[in-house]
This record gives sequence, structure tokens and C-alpha cells, in this order.
Amino acid sequence: MDTHTLWQLAALAAASTLVGFSKTAVSGANTISLAVFAAVLPARESTGVLLPILIAGDILAVLVYRRHAHWPTLLRLFPAVAVGVVAGTFFMMWADDDAVRTSIGAILLFMAGVTLWRRRERPERAPEGEGGDGPSRGGRFKARSYGALGGFTTMVANAGGPVMSLYLLSAGFRKLGFLGTSAWFFLIVNTSKVPFSVGLGLIDARSLLLDAALVLFVIPGAYLGRACVGRINQKLFDRIVIGATVLGGLQLLLR
Repeated sequence: MDTHTLWQLAALAAASTLVGFSKTAVSGANTISLAVFAAVLPARESTGVLLPILIAGDILAVLVYRRHAHWPTLLRLFPAVAVGVVAGTFFMMWADDDAVRTSIGAILLFMAGVTLWRRRERPERAPEGEGGDGPSRGGRFKARSYGALGGFTTMVANAGGPVMSLYLLSAGFRKLGFLGTSAWFFLIVNTSKVPFSVGLGLIDARSLLLDAALVLFVIPGAYLGRACVGRINQKLFDRIVIGATVLGGLQLLLR
């Protein structure tokens, strides 16, 4: 890993702080961190550096929101996510930086559009902590579709957050259920990705050295997010998630 300039390190530190904030307040904002890491580092390399930072944020989020997870939703998602992670691993064996950026940017914008369309079709929301799909055939199909996309995008560029955010919003989750389910989901998924990332050479001693300098910045971000989440109203919360997803997708496509 090359030596980084002071402004690059400052940008990575700020992005790490935003990871903590996104994990405890606005999950979709994590796309901004993804964009910063991909801008400062090569796209493939950035995924290996960012993963331990995300896991640190996941641990903090689980400590705060562990009681609010909706486990039936998680259990519906995990089989499809595993398929997506394996597909993403094969993709990363041959994809270059341009392919990674273009693919993820296009997926993020597509999923944002699908979610906006679904919200126009079905504006009602489920109670706090519950999903709106239940065990119906349509709900199972949507869980598999979003799960596979989430597994693929999280393996390719740690971009599963927006996909899962859009799924949970479309399923009718409110803030605490959304954050608790997301926290457990990404702690389990991101931890399971470590062996794949090591095997692909995305995580090595040099990337972990940079992580050691950045991980402490996650803590103040998580604290700030926890302090702010109660002050964000539900409509603003949803709009921020979707807006951050669109912003991240456009940034990746236009680079």
C-alpha cells in the first residue's frame, strides 16, 4: 500500500467516522464512506481496507440495538445472501476497478428507483420492528432477490448496506427495527466475508495496519449517531437513506 498524503488520511478518517454514524443512525449514509474509500484507494483495495472498519461499526451497532432485531426477516435473507456472496467472490476474481465501480453504481441507482416505485404503490407502514411482507410468496421472492443482490454488492464493494436499507424500508420497518435488524445482519455477513477477502488478497498485513489507524474514528461517529437518531423523524429518515443511496450510485458511475 502506497504512502498516503495527509488530506487522504483525513478523508479516510472522516469516512470512518461516518461509518460509525451510519451504523447507529442512517444506514444509507454508508454509501458516502464507500465512495470516499474508493476515491482515495483503488476500488478493489478499498474493499479490503473498509471491511474491518465496517465490522467495528457493526459491533457497536449491535451493542446499542441488539434487542430490536427481527429474526424471521434475517432468517429469510441469509440463504440468498450466501448465494450472492459466492457470486461476488467469483466476480472479484476477474473484475478490475472500473468494472467494480460501474456495476455497483448501476445496482444502487436501480434499487433506489425500485424502492421509490414500491413506496408509491404501497405507502402504508408496518408497526415498529416488524416487516410488511410476512411469509407470503411475494415477500419470499423479494427477500431472495434483495438478499442475493445484497450479498453480491457487499462482497464486491461493501455496498450491501443500501440494498438492505432499501429492502427494509420497502418491507415497512421503522427506525429501531430497521437499525436492530441491520446491525445483526451486517455483523454476521461482514464477519463471514473475511475469509473470502483474505483469499482474494483484499485483506493483508498492510491493509490491517491502515485499519488500526482508522478504527478508533468509528467510535465518535457511532456515539453521534446514537445521540441523533431520536431526533430524526421517520419521513426524513427514509428520504436520507434513499438520497444517500442515489448520491453514492452517481458518484461511482461518474468517476
